[in-house]
Amino acid sequence: MAVVDDVLSLPGLPAHPAVAGAEQLALLGQPQPIRIPERLWRSWLDDPSVVARFVAKCYRREADRCTAWLGSVSSTGHGSFRAASLPGTSRRGTVPAHLFAYQLEYGVIPRLGWSGADDAVLCHQCDFAGCVNPQHMRLGTNAVNRTEYYLRRRNLASPLADVRGQAGRTRAIATAIRNGLASGDNADSIEQRIRGAEAAGLPLTLW
Repeated sequence: MAVVDDVLSLPGLPAHPAVAGAEQLALLGQPQPIRIPERLWRSWLDDPSVVARFVAKCYRREADRCTAWLGSVSSTGHGSFRAASLPGTSRRGTVPAHLFAYQLEYGVIPRLGWSGADDAVLCHQCDFAGCVNPQHMRLGTNAVNRTEYYLRRRNLASPLADVRGQAGRTRAIATAIRNGLASGDNADSIEQRIRGAEAAGLPLTLW
């Protein structure tokens, strides 16, 4: 039986006994659970080649700003990362990029539930689905996540109010970064491109 590391100190995670062979909930596109054995998570997170592929798809910015995902994007605007190619039609091995980033930073999350409003999910405190900065995430529940979403999307300055939708916003910012990198821009110029891409999705208001 595999040895389970200490998981009691994960940010946002209440004291919970570690269970060997625990599984987790990963979401891709529409909320459909994908059960991934803990041993698989650990094999990916501990594999330097997998981690290197993941890091290559991240654009880290200065200070505490969002880390932008440059790879594939799900219908919800979250990054999709193919950690491994596994047999079957369920896309096993392709996981949410923000979930990979969080566990890479803090360790594997134990199973905390499968159905209902009390399931554990990662909540973006920055409200940008394409962010993979683990400092911008905390563990919460589906119920809390939905409540915060409906409340904060009313703020016209919030990423949640983007008229392009979350997937459109993530793709637009990634495109701006890739164009800047291809042009040899420095960090400040790329930051300007990012701000332009963000502003382009703000709702138009008439006063």
